[in-house]
Amino acid sequence: MSSELDLRETSQGVSFGVEVKVRASRTRVLGVKSERLSVALAAPPVDGAANEALCVELADYFAVPKSRVQIVAGDKSRKKRVEIAGLNAAAIRSRLAGSHRS
Repeated sequence: MSSELDLRETSQGVSFGVEVKVRASRTRVLGVKSERLSVALAAPPVDGAANEALCVELADYFAVPKSRVQIVAGDKSRKKRVEIAGLNAAAIRSRLAGSHRS
């Protein structure tokens, strides 16, 4: 997938758009598409399960505590905006360039 992720530096860290695909066979970061990070989630969109799974996956992917990942817009939408505290745009780009987890 190509395209550059739309990163915005904030007073806390960095925010960016995410598009989730729920009820996938497994949870994983798929890559950047249309300026958003595409994430597949095995969790259903019920009782906040998908949002929780998204925060856990992004914390794991960017190697930060889950408490630093927050959904700041789009709580009930497939298109969300998340903020990761304590990281900057360069750290996000670096992780995405290294792309796949081991």
